Amino acid sequence: MTRTRVCVNATALGLTVAMAACHSPTKPAVTPTAAPPATSTVPRPPAPPPPPPRSAAAPAPVRSLSEEELFNRKSLEALNAEQPLADAFFDYNQTVLRDDARSALQRDAQWLKRWASTKIVVQGQCDERGTPEYNLALGDERAKAVREYLVSLGVPESRMTSVSLGKESPVCLDENETCWSRNRRGHFVIAAK
Repeated sequence: MTRTRVCVNATALGLTVAMAACHSPTKPAVTPTAAPPATSTVPRPPAPPPPPPRSAAAPAPVRSLSEEELFNRKSLEALNAEQPLADAFFDYNQTVLRDDARSALQRDAQWLKRWASTKIVVQGQCDERGTPEYNLALGDERAKAVREYLVSLGVPESRMTSVSLGKESPVCLDENETCWSRNRRGHFVIAAK
């Protein structure tokens, strides 16, 4: 009987538990959530170091331009503005070169020989006194005197042309000898290089 009692008691206990489960207050249904992914226990390798910042390339050393390169870069306008050739000045009503004009033309000849590709126009100019016709003829003779002296110094005549401006292009407009003396000249314009 003892054995039956134990079985009955166990059965009774099982029924009690089962009934208790059936009669327990209702709990809201719990929806199972996905479990977070399992993390690996293997450590990640460290991230590679960032690349060094890109620095600007070191500038190439600045090379000085040669005299020829500088000359070749200049426009005719810029070259004429520099006035590398000095004027040859004349006395009143004269076409004979003065000593200071010869010295200036000797320096001009050196420059012209140095820059052998240049071509020039020699302008014969006069002061405002005299008729336009007289000053055109006088200017022509002055330009010719300058051109001939440069040829005697070794500058090829083929690199020069001449023109008389007479009294039409004065550099000074005052009516006095100082001003007039500045207008009596052989003047240069660089026409090609």
